[in-house]
Amino acid sequence: MSWVKRILSVNRAGHSGTLDPQVTGVLPVMLGNATKIANALLTSGKEYICIMRLHQKEKSKKIREAAAEFVGTIYQRPPVRSSVKRRVRTRKIYYLEILEIDEKNVLFRVGCQAGTYIRKLVYDLGEVLGGGAHMAELRRTRTGPFKEDSTLASLYDVKDAYQFWHEEKEERLLRQYLHPLEDGIQHLPQIIIRDTAVGAICHGANLAVTGVLQLHDDIEPGDFIGLKTLKGELVALAVAQKNSKQILEAQSGIVADTRRVVLPAGTYPAAWRRKASTKTK
Repeated sequence: MSWVKRILSVNRAGHSGTLDPQVTGVLPVMLGNATKIANALLTSGKEYICIMRLHQKEKSKKIREAAAEFVGTIYQRPPVRSSVKRRVRTRKIYYLEILEIDEKNVLFRVGCQAGTYIRKLVYDLGEVLGGGAHMAELRRTRTGPFKEDSTLASLYDVKDAYQFWHEEKEERLLRQYLHPLEDGIQHLPQIIIRDTAVGAICHGANLAVTGVLQLHDDIEPGDFIGLKTLKGELVALAVAQKNSKQILEAQSGIVADTRRVVLPAGTYPAAWRRKASTKTK
């Protein structure tokens, strides 16, 4: 992060989950106010391309059958060299696709829940196969909505683009690598709120049903969601208290618990204060 802050001359920067040494790929970096959406990306799904090296040669059919057993909910204990407590926990494997098998080398793509240890997944695959295996190479190809083929940039790319902007006042290249913070929550269900509700939300109020204009149809209670304005600005991150159908049918009550305000207070007029002063008069 220190390199990014130095290159772009910013004071605040954060990332959405570290990459182990020798692991390459997608690592979204948030700058300034965008650091407030870090949790939305930390908990987002990931995709990896991995080379698994078997300790003994196995038949292709056996390898594919073993891989299929790991799709779904699995149990994992983090490896010894990890930054979290070593206790058994559940993680979801959305898909595990064997791409190529060459002697003892197995190339596969895996989509998984945040916090899944691919090194441990490979070890467990080796145990199921019976001969053992270890991770030879790993590359992260997706984090949440950010994919390798459309958003990846090296520090050299960013440095060159920044210098071009700084010296020539040409921002086209830099805009290829700097995205609106709203891009970082595309994977979350969202609710569009009324302009009159924005001011209250910016001061930490929860979202009432009267403030809802539009919403995604797949919201469930407990979901991490984004609250946005009609212009598409992210106001806050929240936790849904009702599902989409209940929100549409409700006449009153709280539909989302505000957890992280993103839009600066004062961006929209504080409508509730105007109402309060009118009643006083």
